[in-house]
Order: sequence, then structure tokens, then C-alpha cells
Amino acid sequence: MYLVSILFASLAITPLVLKTFFPYFWKDAFYLADLVRILLKFVLRRRRTPLFLVLDRFLEQSAAHADRPFIVFENKTYSYLDTDRRSNKIANALQRHSKLRPGDTVALFMGNEPAFIFTWLALAKLGCPVALLNHNIRSTSLLHCFNCCSAKLLIAAAELQEAVKEVLPSLRGQGVCVYLMAKHCDTPGVEGFSDQVEEASDTPLPQALRSDITFKSPAVYIYTSGTTGEGEDGGEGRGGYRRKFSASQFWDECRKYNVTVVQYIGEVLRYLCNTPKRDNDREHKVRLAIGNGVRAEIWREFLNRFGNMDVREFYASTEGNVGFINYTGKIGAIGRVNYLHRKLFPYALIKYDTERDEPIRGSSGLCVEAPKGETGLLVSKITDIAPFVGYAKNSQQTEKKRLRDVFQKGDLYFNSGDLLKIDQDNFIYFQDRVGDTFRWKGENVATTEVADILTLIDFVQEANVYGVQVPGNEGRIGMAAVTVKGGEQFDGNKTFSHVASYLPAYARPRFIRIQNAVQVTGTFKQMKVRLVEEGFDPASITDPLYILQERKQSYTPMTGQIYSSIVAGTIKL
Repeated sequence: MYLVSILFASLAITPLVLKTFFPYFWKDAFYLADLVRILLKFVLRRRRTPLFLVLDRFLEQSAAHADRPFIVFENKTYSYLDTDRRSNKIANALQRHSKLRPGDTVALFMGNEPAFIFTWLALAKLGCPVALLNHNIRSTSLLHCFNCCSAKLLIAAAELQEAVKEVLPSLRGQGVCVYLMAKHCDTPGVEGFSDQVEEASDTPLPQALRSDITFKSPAVYIYTSGTTGEGEDGGEGRGGYRRKFSASQFWDECRKYNVTVVQYIGEVLRYLCNTPKRDNDREHKVRLAIGNGVRAEIWREFLNRFGNMDVREFYASTEGNVGFINYTGKIGAIGRVNYLHRKLFPYALIKYDTERDEPIRGSSGLCVEAPKGETGLLVSKITDIAPFVGYAKNSQQTEKKRLRDVFQKGDLYFNSGDLLKIDQDNFIYFQDRVGDTFRWKGENVATTEVADILTLIDFVQEANVYGVQVPGNEGRIGMAAVTVKGGEQFDGNKTFSHVASYLPAYARPRFIRIQNAVQVTGTFKQMKVRLVEEGFDPASITDPLYILQERKQSYTPMTGQIYSSIVAGTIKL
């Protein structure tokens, strides 16, 4: 009887002990169980023959839930069956009217619309990889992205006809076929494709078209940095419900369509928090928001205002081989150290010299792991389970992301380019990006690309591009420190015209700082850290400063009054 009493007492006190000393025990345990379940499902699907890929999952769901809504867009609903049939029509039209063969890459140049999904599925059914071009890019940037994937066909939305015309001579010179999703097109070299789609059969495509596909075959080309980043948001089990994000209409549309899950980037939640407060702010069915890039204070404000829904902040990159998800809901964190996860995907934070822009190595020549509580560069071991495929047609950038001799001679790790921190409770926090990329308006901006474009201006000698923080905004906005050629002067009008022609709005440097010489490190790398810290305050910078003025279509002198208005939030960037 005494032992029974002790047993019951132990059982009764165990939850209290766990809550006091191991507050995340159950959430860790459930995450571990989910991780094991996902791994088992992954292994089983890998063993299926024929191969079970993303398209097969869609076809499986389409057969099981034919009439269930798949996409809700601008007051129109497309079921799984509608989507399957529509993609069949596009695939059959391509098979009949183009010279496309399985394995040929097709570039897709569209905004957020159902045709984007339909066409992607159609190409998958034909066994063709698809390159997803950002619909914001133009001119040189568009050509660069197109050339990276060696596409034989470009399919563009009707509203992007003018952007296509800009690069058409180059495309025709390469023998590229161009289809426009319109009934008619009077531009020589561009074919209207909508009529062919409407006339095509919606019969399924034979699986034999995909018989040569392996797990290592290219499926999608995604542009992960520079002027080509992409950001989307949508609802649970279906595609997004509008062409462009609208903060003022967001919650009304969530109510209208009974949305239960939303996807965000950091800017989205800030935009929602900046809208005028309403009495019905908490009246909705959204139970989960998942995404990345939200600051802790915005996260907290979002929950306080719109209700205590689950927020799942995650960390990942398209080309990376490791990711985290904050399954506990700890505000500000991107994830949590988990024993099994770390065994399967070995990663570490290593000490990093931000001024020299390189990892710190000890006397042995190996990297030094950053202790808990200290910021370090995230690196992840490249293994069969966690591979790093690299970048298409860019072996130099691929090699740049490979870090060798990290903890022992001969080992190989993926260099994430991100600085993280692990606290004493094993929560992981994003700190900053390093090197050649920063993020603004939900888009990645590659400093080297922008610098190359700036140096094409006839009076610019050198350009050092970096991102600076703006109070009340997510990410960093673009700024450039430039030197002017001898005997020349900075021309704000010409500079604006140049960057507007070559760069999308989010990638254009908002501020330009004129220097006598670009500062470099002892190893002749451009110094960015000090420039980033100094920011764009004219009161603390003696160099001439200019700000991009959209209305004046020029770069004009930066003043203290303008700076104060930006900091106060009365001037929106």
C-alpha cells in the first residue's frame, strides 16, 4: 500500500516537476514524434515505384477530393478537378504546338494568379523543369535570370508583354520560343497561346512522359537572391485569394473565405499592425500563421491585437540543407535545438569576423564554435541526407557556399551566410545576414549585382552596396557608397534613370553616399560593417548624402529634416 501511494504521488507531481524544470518537455516530445513520422513517410515514399513526386501527390489528392476547393482567387473557386483538367489542357496544347520535349526547361514569367499554378502543373506532367521568374524584374536582370536556366521556351502573362518586348531581340537570337497567355499578340516573335489552350483536350497525360525523371532531376529553378527573390502568401489547403497583398482587405477576405491558415513574411504582419484598429479585429477563423522574418515586437503586437493564434516562425533557404521551426511559439525565436534534428542534420554556429567577412579560425586552421549566447555563423554539414546541390550555371557561387575544414580536415559544410544565436534555453534566434545579401520588402537583394549595375554609370568609379536599418521597418534598405571618376560630378537625374531601368524598385539604393575612396580591408575586401553602423544620418556623416526621390525621379541631397521624417515614420520608404 505504501508503494502504491508513492507511485500515485509520483504520478501526480510529475507534471508539476516537468512544468517547473522542463517547461518545453511535451512540446519537444511531440516535435520529436512528428519528426520521426515525417522521416518514415519520406523513406516509404522514396521506395515507391514508379517514383512518387510532388505532382503525384497532387494527382492523388485530386482523385480523392475532386470537388474540394484548391484555389480561391478573385471571387472564383477552382476545385482539384478543375485544376487538374486545366493543367491537362495547357500540357496538351504545349505538346501539340511547341517542340517541347521531356527534360526541356521552360521559364514561367507570371504574377500571382491561377494560371501560374496551372502552367506549373502542366509542365510537371510533361516532365519539364520550370524556372520561376520574378514578375518584377526587367531588362538586364530578366535576361540574366533567363539565361541561368537554359530555357527553350518562355511563357509570360499577358500584362507582361512590354517587359518581354524589351528582351525579345536577345531571346530570338537564342532561338527561344515565346508564348503569351493572351488570345492574340501583334508582336512579331511572340505567339498568343490562350486560344490553343482553350481548344486543347483535357485528357490526362501519359505517365511515360515522366519515366526518365529521377530524384536528382531538376524540377524547379528558383532564384534565391539579388533582384529575383519571391514572396507569397496564401490560405490552408488552397492557393492565395488575391493578385496583390492588401493589408486593408486582409481580414475581411479571411472572414469571407473562412481562411484558417495564413503564410507571411515579416513585412506582412507589420503592415497588418499598421492598419486602423477595428472592433472586429479578433473576429476571424485564422488559427495559425506560418512564415519568417517577423520581429519580436511586431509578433507580440500582432497577437495582442488580432488574437492568440499560433505563430510558427521558421528559418530556411531554398538552396540550404538545414532549417528550423519554432514549434513552441516562443516570441522572437526561429526554432529550438533538438537532439535528433541535430544528429540528422549536423549544424553549428561558428565565430565570424564581420569586418573581414570570414570565419575565425584557430591556430589549427579549423573554425571555432560560438558558445551559447554568442552570435555565430550558421554552417550545416553536407551529407547524403542533407545535400547542397548548388547554383545553376554558377560554379563560383556554389563553391563560395562550401566551407571546408570546419571542425576537422577534409570536412565540408554549407555556409548559410546568416548569423544566429542560441540562448541558454536552447532557443535559436536570427541576428543578421553577412556578406553580399540583405533583405528588403520581403525580397533578397544581392549587393554585388546592384554594385555592378551602378558602376555602369559613366561617372561612377566604384560602388560599395550594403543594407541599412530603418526604424519601424523589417530588414534593411539599400544604400551605396560610391566614388566618382576624376573630373566628373555626381548626377542624381542620370543615376535615377539608370537604376530605374535596370533594377526593380526594392533593389534600387535608396541612399547614396559619395566617398573619396572605397574603404577596403587588409585583404582588399570592401568594408561594409562601419558603413552599415553609420547608416544614413546626415548629422553624423560628413560625406555628401543623397536620397532617391520617386516623385522627382532623381537623387536629391539628404537633409536632417528628411532624416527626422523617416525616423518618425511620416516619410514611408
